[in-house]
Amino acid sequence: MAVIAPTPTLASDSTAIPEKTLLAGLALTSFATLLLELGLTRLFSVVLFYHFAFLAISIALLGLGAGGVFAYLRKARLSSHGTRALAARLCINNALAVVVLLEVVLHIPVSLQVSWKNFLGLTVMYLAAAVPFFLTGLIFSIVFARETIRIPHLYGADLCGGALACLAIVPLLNWIGGPNAILVAGIALALAAAIWADTPARRRNASLLALAIVALTAANYSGRLIDVVYAKGMFRNPAWVEFARWNALSRVEVDRQGQGKAIVIDADASTYIMNADVSRWHETEWERDLMSSPPALANVLRPHGEFAIIGPGGGVDVLRAVANGSPSVTGIEINPIIATTIMRGRYADYAQHLYDRPDVHIHVTDGRSYLRSTTQHFDVVQMTLVDTWASTAAGAFALSENNLYTVEAFKEYFEHLNPDGLIAITRWEFREPREALRVVAVAMEALHRLGVANPAQNFIVASLGKLDEDGIPVVVLAKKTPFTAAEEDAVAAHCERYSNLDPMYLPSEPGHNPFSELIASNDPDAFARSYAYNVKPVDDNAPFFFFTLKGTQIFGDQSLRKGIDWKVNLGVLVLMLVLVISAIAVLAFLVLPLLLKGGNRQSSVPLIYFVAVGLGYILVEIAFIQRFVLFLGHPTYALTVVIFLLMVSSGAGSLTSRRWLPHADMRWIPLVLVSAILIGYVVFLPGRLAAMVGMAFESRLMISGLLLIPLGFLMGMPFPTGLRAIAASRAGSGSTGDASDNAIEWAWAMNAAASVFGSVLAMVIAIQFGLTVTLAAGAGAYLVALAASPVLRHNAA
Repeated sequence: MAVIAPTPTLASDSTAIPEKTLLAGLALTSFATLLLELGLTRLFSVVLFYHFAFLAISIALLGLGAGGVFAYLRKARLSSHGTRALAARLCINNALAVVVLLEVVLHIPVSLQVSWKNFLGLTVMYLAAAVPFFLTGLIFSIVFARETIRIPHLYGADLCGGALACLAIVPLLNWIGGPNAILVAGIALALAAAIWADTPARRRNASLLALAIVALTAANYSGRLIDVVYAKGMFRNPAWVEFARWNALSRVEVDRQGQGKAIVIDADASTYIMNADVSRWHETEWERDLMSSPPALANVLRPHGEFAIIGPGGGVDVLRAVANGSPSVTGIEINPIIATTIMRGRYADYAQHLYDRPDVHIHVTDGRSYLRSTTQHFDVVQMTLVDTWASTAAGAFALSENNLYTVEAFKEYFEHLNPDGLIAITRWEFREPREALRVVAVAMEALHRLGVANPAQNFIVASLGKLDEDGIPVVVLAKKTPFTAAEEDAVAAHCERYSNLDPMYLPSEPGHNPFSELIASNDPDAFARSYAYNVKPVDDNAPFFFFTLKGTQIFGDQSLRKGIDWKVNLGVLVLMLVLVISAIAVLAFLVLPLLLKGGNRQSSVPLIYFVAVGLGYILVEIAFIQRFVLFLGHPTYALTVVIFLLMVSSGAGSLTSRRWLPHADMRWIPLVLVSAILIGYVVFLPGRLAAMVGMAFESRLMISGLLLIPLGFLMGMPFPTGLRAIAASRAGSGSTGDASDNAIEWAWAMNAAASVFGSVLAMVIAIQFGLTVTLAAGAGAYLVALAASPVLRHNAA
């Protein structure tokens, strides 16, 4: 997160504030603010859609910048208030604002329908969420400006508090859930108000408020008092819900659906809990129900094979495998609530202890990380409709499961098969195929890389009936060796027995459809260029498997609402909508106030330097968050680790910049080093990082530190040294009026504005060009800052 510098324009208190009070109050305020930002990413993913999760970063940066601008515009009025009294009142108001924000987010229905009502609802939510960050920006501006002598220590306290929030968010989400984690931010703000308080009455009021929010949090421990009311624009009827729990990965509930029970993830994706006795498999309807679906073809071809099932959920694929005679089923489930709390705990009896069987082995981890770390080989690697629509707090389309659908992932699946093994991937498909069709394209490219020149004989594709606009399951079976005639006959016989199954591609009977055309072309890239949808194979550099629209379709109405995948493709429009809202907010709260304030703008330094530094920092940060999703196993881990390491190391860089760079015109040194390191990472990092996915989690954390801490240390230097150049320019000119202040305020506001836009721009670049180009764009921004540095030095001379 870009470090926003303070504005030294306000008068200092006549009474010195004890340093312990300053540091504790600032650290606790910083802790609460970043905790709120991280908590909102999880909350937005549930009540809105995962497209909105990264919005919290944009909101936080905007609010912090707007608070500083307000401090500049109202500095004369604010100067009549003491620092402690003002900070205490603002923290009390901020704690109350957090509680109000929680209610606003939970009670405003916002769907993905394009309408003024939804635009208005999203705008209200955006502005309500910006209020706490605005108040924090105001507090920080006042404190930093009035305590300029102690700025190094204040920076340390600020970054220490933020770093602790990064460490706290995962256990808080796991222990008390999303809404309560937001309330903890309110508690921390109320306690900060008690620390800031300059009178016993204010301290008592702040303490009582903290106790009240603690009581509210305790009363809501079960989640029944304050929880999701509207999700995805729909009212969530509490009468449906038997069980609900949050963790750092998602919100998981068990709903009654007719006679069955379904696990629902983030109020959207669902998986039924199996309630069948395996020993009586042939005496129930379970056999027909499960064997008449496309994924069952893997069991038909390998009834006694060893299965590796990624994302087993409620156990559909597991039940089918053991019931058909598999001696060993390995389930790899990333969410411990599903695997342990539900399937092996609360609902173990209902599930007939399916996950406790000796022939079923459940591992709670990321699918690719497990395969990388195991030497075991399987007869079938299976994934059935694995997509939770869960958020990465860093951005749209960065589902944890996206990394399961890349060419590199499929190559790993093939490499973990026995010689005659197969992969079985089931996706939704539509009248104009794109998801299962893309699976074929990805698998074809993976087979090419494994040395299969023409894999036309290596595929079988079957669907649950005829393709329509609503979407039906389609299974893609792929082998490293050709399918035999006996295997084709077994599939054809099974489809004839269950007439609802439709073989869409058999090696001996390819048929006439997009699947047969793609396979016959033997060139997925060329086929994708001429096809209506973007079905080009995706790789780890741009793992956006579910985004299948082409540029001409994004702003048109054709195809956008066809099928259940429209909400994924609409994410691009959501990005544009957020960009518009962010642009309006930046103009309204950062740019226009400074324009209206006026002053002699001729004395302002060239601001391109500060725009480039702010843009470069946020581009690099988000590129690393996205890249580390695969490396660390989940978006939440990537978010907390990357922000924590960059924040701590950047703070250290800021603190040491004056000692290491005693002259402001030396700021070119960190800019050169940052650019060089980033270019090196662009060239060498992606492949090497992917090769280490199978290492122990602790080892991956150590590698993350080695990669990010030196870089973050250097990235923390350019902004404060640039501000020192402005100060030197002001001191050299002898200016003390609004004109010189205006230069500092513009530098700060433009840095914040660049960060706001950069958080959206990073995702646009990643979707269009990949994560490597996003990181390269960050390096380019630092090179622009380097190019602008001589002009800044001239102003400081």
